Amino acid sequence: MTDKPSTGRSTGRRPAAFAVPESPPKASLPEPSAPRRPSQHSEGVILTPDADDPFAETTLDLETLPPPEEARPRRRRITLGGIATAAFGILLSLAVGLWVDRLIRGLFSRSDWLGYIAMGAAALGVLALLAIVLRELAGLHRLAAVQNVKEEVIAATTAPTPAPARKAIHRLTHLLASRPQTARGRSRLQETEGDIIDGPHLLDLAERELLAPLDREARVLILAAAKRVSIVTAVSPRALVDLGYVLFESSRLIRRMAELYGGRPGSLGMLRLMRDVIAHLAVTGSIAVGDSLVQQVLGHGLASRLSARLGEGVVNGLMTARIGIAAMDLCRPMPFSALKRPRMGDFIADLAPGALTGRGKDQA
Repeated sequence: MTDKPSTGRSTGRRPAAFAVPESPPKASLPEPSAPRRPSQHSEGVILTPDADDPFAETTLDLETLPPPEEARPRRRRITLGGIATAAFGILLSLAVGLWVDRLIRGLFSRSDWLGYIAMGAAALGVLALLAIVLRELAGLHRLAAVQNVKEEVIAATTAPTPAPARKAIHRLTHLLASRPQTARGRSRLQETEGDIIDGPHLLDLAERELLAPLDREARVLILAAAKRVSIVTAVSPRALVDLGYVLFESSRLIRRMAELYGGRPGSLGMLRLMRDVIAHLAVTGSIAVGDSLVQQVLGHGLASRLSARLGEGVVNGLMTARIGIAAMDLCRPMPFSALKRPRMGDFIADLAPGALTGRGKDQA
């Protein structure tokens, strides 16, 4: 057998056919089983729908917040408690007078110079007491003048002639003459004395010219006091400190509000204003904006981002703002007509910006 000559090229493997195995079938998903019956441990659990959940992430719309009810001074009337207080006060004054008389007579019996010193001290005390009484009466008179002007303005809005409105504006201008913020408004109203303007339009003009700058300053005072209360109560370690600072800041805010609108009360007038504010809050509620706002501030919208202590500070700040709005209603010499009355929503954006995150995104 002779070998075949090599051509120098190797022969490749001959093609062949191979069988491809089929892919394995996909595993079918199990059929959904029937819901498991609640066990005895979950029978008392009640699921709250999202629409009724107060701590759900909802958008707080400031325009839908109801405005707080306007604060009005309490009616002054004679009560049995007042009569009893006045009677015992007179008896106490007579007792003190008799005691001073016996003391001076006894000192004169010992030595004349001791009696004269006691008489001089008693005279100085009586003069100081009279000065205090006159100061308190002047403060009460100023508060009464503010309320009288407000009543005249309310009566002038329904008068058929502009004469009552002119008279009320004259008294209002005299009341606010010491405020430098009203200088431009007073000159503007003086220029319209010869013009023929209806009574309601004249009162609206006076409100814009005289009370608009005072209202802006009042809003600044309320916001500043609310911020201070919110910060101090958020970092204070004791609840007693919170209560004391809230009372101090609220009383100072009420006094500044009265001085801003020309009231400048004394100690008795300050107590009367605080009593009216507390009585108003007791009737209308502490914040008077609804439970949804408090739940939004303390709930999922803000408490998920901030501490609970800071949330309490925000609520205390809102309470202070509500007190400021009530004091503004009581001390303002005109009811709100041409100008917009402050709302709680005007201060929430600065005190609790986290509660308005959703609203800001929607508007953006």
